[in-house]
Amino acid sequence: MNNIEISQIATLPTKYGTFNIQAFKELEVKNAKEHLAMFSENLDEIDTPIVRIHSECLTGDAMGSVKCDCGEQLAFAQALIAKEGGMIIYHRQEGRNIGLLNKVNAYALQDKGFDTVEANHQLGFKADERTYEVVEFILKYFGIDKLKLLTNNPRKIESLGKIKIVERLPIKIQSNPHNEGYLKVKKDQMGHLL
Repeated sequence: MNNIEISQIATLPTKYGTFNIQAFKELEVKNAKEHLAMFSENLDEIDTPIVRIHSECLTGDAMGSVKCDCGEQLAFAQALIAKEGGMIIYHRQEGRNIGLLNKVNAYALQDKGFDTVEANHQLGFKADERTYEVVEFILKYFGIDKLKLLTNNPRKIESLGKIKIVERLPIKIQSNPHNEGYLKVKKDQMGHLL
């Protein structure tokens, strides 16, 4: 993760508060992505910031899908970090890094009765294809060596081997009839701390 283009810092006013944003573009990686750090204006003043590694979910984050809990998790993180200070890393690995086209194909399989893990397997993927090297790069770039991690995903905790996680902060989102099965699979098969 040495060859990354980094944007300037810009201001982003949101309905939750005003943040700063900075983009990080992978240059020499197969299927290179552009990731976003969204952070509170007082980040430099916080000894142990709250950090959310939010995996891209176009359907949940932008389209308002209730089939998952992603959009609600992002809103929860934005509201908390606007109040408490910290950072959201918008990790551009759509569909647990299988891409949007394959994610839609996985959704079609879920419509036929497969759960989220089974659908990925039917398409030839692992349950979770994400990697986190760029996340560690972004945290180091900002000089963050300890944090409070806002997550329910144990893989995200494990992925930050060189960063000290002082505390894991859970994200509690109400389930609905469309995502109950999805959340059960995340808990029972993927070990999410729900």
